[in-house]
Amino acid sequence: MKNILNVLCVFISIFVFSQTRYVKKIPVKKNAKTAVKKESSVLKTNPDLVVINKDLPVLIPKKKGDQFGYINQNGKFIIQPEYHVAVFFYEDCNLLNSPNEKVRKFGTDKYATVEKDMISYRVDKSGKRVYQFKDSDFGKCKFTEYKQQLFQAYVLNGFYGIIEKSKFVNAADYRQYQIYPQYQYLYIMEGDNVSDPMIVASQNDKFGVIDVNNKIIIPFEYSNIKRNFSWKLGKMFEVTKDGKEYYYIDANNKAY
Repeated sequence: MKNILNVLCVFISIFVFSQTRYVKKIPVKKNAKTAVKKESSVLKTNPDLVVINKDLPVLIPKKKGDQFGYINQNGKFIIQPEYHVAVFFYEDCNLLNSPNEKVRKFGTDKYATVEKDMISYRVDKSGKRVYQFKDSDFGKCKFTEYKQQLFQAYVLNGFYGIIEKSKFVNAADYRQYQIYPQYQYLYIMEGDNVSDPMIVASQNDKFGVIDVNNKIIIPFEYSNIKRNFSWKLGKMFEVTKDGKEYYYIDANNKAY
């Protein structure tokens, strides 16, 4: 009887041990399959879209000859110059609010507007033309609340300065000027930070950029700096030294 009990105990132990090994194999197989799926779903990034300066766009409009294309932050052409017009990758509110739901995605900042042979397109960051503009696709822009500028240019005796509108009451008191009038010309650039705007200034017939504390951001070495939306859209300035060839620079005066 004792022998029979011993045999039964051995048999039960073997059975339980074999079942335990079998159960453990199941999650191992599952985990292996899951790992393969995750690995295959990893997105590959474009190595040409390098980011050296996080404040700048990954693609910058660049003119070569008479045509525009797009370079990366290293200066390499990613979209070859073939367009008469090329602007920064930015939202197009007319497409974002299009009555045609299928084209609304082309209004996002993943795309840029270009023009060739009098035809306007939206292109992606590989340079592919993904949409051709049609008047019937235009919707009404939903304007966001306007940010009132804190500062404005002020002219005194033919010279430009800067005042803070809410505090300025007495032009005879020099202490009320943010920047006392001393420049040939001043223009406050459109931007998101109204408390610290970039200001295009002219001195000794040359253009540069200053801030509201009269600190020089861009040296006075350009024959012109365009007063457009380049700072708001791309944190860049469109400049020229000869009055003919314009190009972009960043806030460190690096040319692109």
